[in-house]
Amino acid sequence: MIHVSRKEHFNAAHKLWNPNWSDEKNFEVFGPCANVNWHGHNFELIVTVKGLPDPETGFVVDLKQLSTLIRRLVIDKVDHKNLNVDVDFMHGKLASCEILVMEFWKILNPAIKEITKFGGLYKLTLYETPRNFVEYYGE
Repeated sequence: MIHVSRKEHFNAAHKLWNPNWSDEKNFEVFGPCANVNWHGHNFELIVTVKGLPDPETGFVVDLKQLSTLIRRLVIDKVDHKNLNVDVDFMHGKLASCEILVMEFWKILNPAIKEITKFGGLYKLTLYETPRNFVEYYGE
């Protein structure tokens, strides 16, 4: 089995805030990430597709098509945006990396099936900082 990955970059602002909690509890749990005026990150998204190479091309997935797909469906919607306010698929959700990567999966999983018949979405890795990241393998 081959794992093929593509890394994309985006910048976005967000605030971690649970509207069901008091201000005090939000600041206690989320600390500086609950900053009233938001805060931002330079995110890295790594999309990994798993499969066997197409006997005609040698590709599990065409990386140019994968990059175009990721940029069109995800990056263009989140880059230089406020995740809490500007991103439709995040409305009403906590803007944590865990929730964000799950939403990315919902968008990318069916779309990747359309560009490769030899592979499928295996894993998403989302770096919020060089030391903080989440990995998601689907449900």
